[in-house]
Amino acid sequence: MKRRNPVKVEDAAATAVLNRLRRAQGQLAGVIAMIEAGRDCKDVVTQLAAVSSALDRAGFKIVASGMRQCLTESEDGAPPMTEAELEKLFLALA
Repeated sequence: MKRRNPVKVEDAAATAVLNRLRRAQGQLAGVIAMIEAGRDCKDVVTQLAAVSSALDRAGFKIVASGMRQCLTESEDGAPPMTEAELEKLFLALA
């Protein structure tokens, strides 16, 4: 497997990603509490969809922020990602 540099998320993007992940963490805790309390299925699924959306948005932000890095050769000489690899990365979030 080719070695890649870790994605270095820009500061502004990192703040947004961390906020989304913290929101998702809180929403997930809410889903767990709802299930434990025997809440209505519709309410649980609605909250679970919110968690999923928050995670997706965080993932897309990370990918978008790291796109320039993925398209260039890394500092240690690792080749840039191919179009197929980038497509696979995006599809992993779809």
